[in-house]
Amino acid sequence: MVGASGPVGRAVLRELVGAAARGGAGERGGARIAAVVAVDAEPSEVGGTEWRHGDPADPSLASALHDVDTAVYVAVRTDLAGELAEGRQLRRERSLRRAQTVITAAAAAGVGHLVVVTSAKVFGAHPDNPVPLDDDAELRAVADGGSVGDLMDVEQLVAVAREVHPGLRITVLRPAALVGDGVDTVITRHFEAPRLLTVKGADPVWQFCHVDDLGSAVAVVVSHGLGPALTVASDGWLTQDEVERLTGMRRVELSLAVAQGTADRLHRVGVLPTPASDLAFVLHPWAVSSGTLRAHGWEPAYDNATCLGVLLDGIRGSHAVAARRLDRKDAALGAASAAVAMVGTAAIMRRRRRRGGGA
Repeated sequence: MVGASGPVGRAVLRELVGAAARGGAGERGGARIAAVVAVDAEPSEVGGTEWRHGDPADPSLASALHDVDTAVYVAVRTDLAGELAEGRQLRRERSLRRAQTVITAAAAAGVGHLVVVTSAKVFGAHPDNPVPLDDDAELRAVADGGSVGDLMDVEQLVAVAREVHPGLRITVLRPAALVGDGVDTVITRHFEAPRLLTVKGADPVWQFCHVDDLGSAVAVVVSHGLGPALTVASDGWLTQDEVERLTGMRRVELSLAVAQGTADRLHRVGVLPTPASDLAFVLHPWAVSSGTLRAHGWEPAYDNATCLGVLLDGIRGSHAVAARRLDRKDAALGAASAAVAMVGTAAIMRRRRRRGGGA
């Protein structure tokens, strides 16, 4: 496991350790996971591993991967606050440098199989997406300056690496919207808003993947040598009506043009911290199938309703409008809905620009 910091890395490491202790990864065979090595700049917080010092962004990583049969690298990030603090350019450079270093180091060290975890977001959220999307669906996400663009670049690196390093077999694992302790993403912050934003005519479906289920899926991929690309999620999905019933939240409905136009303007003036294209992931379907994993004995421990409950527990006490965190007192200002708050914020920014700026 290359890099085990963060909720996703720790969950994957725990599940790999558990699979090693059981002598495998499921009831349907597969190679035995003999030992788990945690490669990172700091010792792993997960017991049952051998720790080797290695910076995922340093070419010397190759020395820490000697005698490793399979390496796992989590490219998707779940610390939105950290991403926003880094800034777009630094975040993109860091993402590409780490992915390139891991791939090159794995090939140089003679690793046979590399598993890279990205996200089902790379399929894009579109009104015409089939539900669910298959493992080999076309990658149609907008490759802009957001974190999804980072992952699209990682996917491109993987595609090139398969040709440049034919001796290194690479599997890409793409989970649905992740939930779990410490997970902070655009999706989780969507539920911190006063109301759930929808657009007229949209038919979203909601699907999640608990980090523990992602970890057990990685263990199955490693044990069975699966590839070249797989998707993973809780079974099925939730409708917008079901999400509103489970959360007790009400919706606010806008036209698509108003919602996208407002989000685009707010992003341009720096109020909305993520690109307007991210709005698609709460408006259009991008649910995936776990059929290949299921065929090899994997089963999720969490259903979508339980995952939504985990998400709500994790954001309790937090408030956000358009993915920007607000103090509790600020969340009640201006309007009773996220959409009205977005439009109101845009008006405030226009007044500030006319006055020449200022806090």
